Amino acid sequence: MLSNSNLMYRYDGSFDGLLCCVFESYDKKEIPTDILLPDTPQTLLFPAKEITTDFQKSNRVLASIPKKMGIAALDFVRHAFLTCLTQKELHILLFLRMGYRCGPSVMSMLTDDVVNTLNKAVKHLHNESHLLKGFLRFSVCNNVLVAEMEPKNYVLPLLTQHFCERYPEERFLIYDRTHAMALAYQPYQSAVIPIDALELPEPDEQEQSFRDLWRLFYDTIEIQGRHNPTCRMSHMPKRYWKYMTEFGSAQTKSLLRLEGSGDSFAGR
Repeated sequence: MLSNSNLMYRYDGSFDGLLCCVFESYDKKEIPTDILLPDTPQTLLFPAKEITTDFQKSNRVLASIPKKMGIAALDFVRHAFLTCLTQKELHILLFLRMGYRCGPSVMSMLTDDVVNTLNKAVKHLHNESHLLKGFLRFSVCNNVLVAEMEPKNYVLPLLTQHFCERYPEERFLIYDRTHAMALAYQPYQSAVIPIDALELPEPDEQEQSFRDLWRLFYDTIEIQGRHNPTCRMSHMPKRYWKYMTEFGSAQTKSLLRLEGSGDSFAGR
């Protein structure tokens, strides 16, 4: 008999660790009230069970997902794990339990709160990764292309193939300040690695010249009589401006003052 006990799980933050939480839920016939990361403070008085990552258990769960509910469900769960959704772990566990009961049809059950919430979160992830393929700006630093970003979701795994194929002969680094991770690439070799902090040197004369030219181009092609801040913010949300070369730090601050400091399209 299934127990909805006042119990929380605590796991190591990895995808395999989350699959072990799913295994534990079935093995002990219980559904936790929440699934916590190692450094998440416990605000409730419910006991927290430590879930150890066991690759034998996680592999069993991993192999069962496409068998029971299709490969699309496995891709969906992998992407859901990359989102910034609050309590994404609990939502994924509940989604998988539903999928084991309903099979592949779980993917179309959008009237269910859990499925609908995860679906919206995954769409937000895909939309953000799509925007960053166009909004990411590289600078040359010590003969390496370097870009910085502060995404809401963990988009690096979704950006890897695009940029590795776009710059196959280059050496580049894409730093995600939000998640303290970076995509490092040299010809035909890539890796996503943790980086606690990255301080870039001031741009040299050549790099500064290219930045100035890019800003001049951006300003020149604008039709002043059709300046439309609202339209610009709908296509280029303000939370991306900080690292976009065409604005520059001083210009970005000025634009934010003129056009408002809020992000009218926070969901983008």
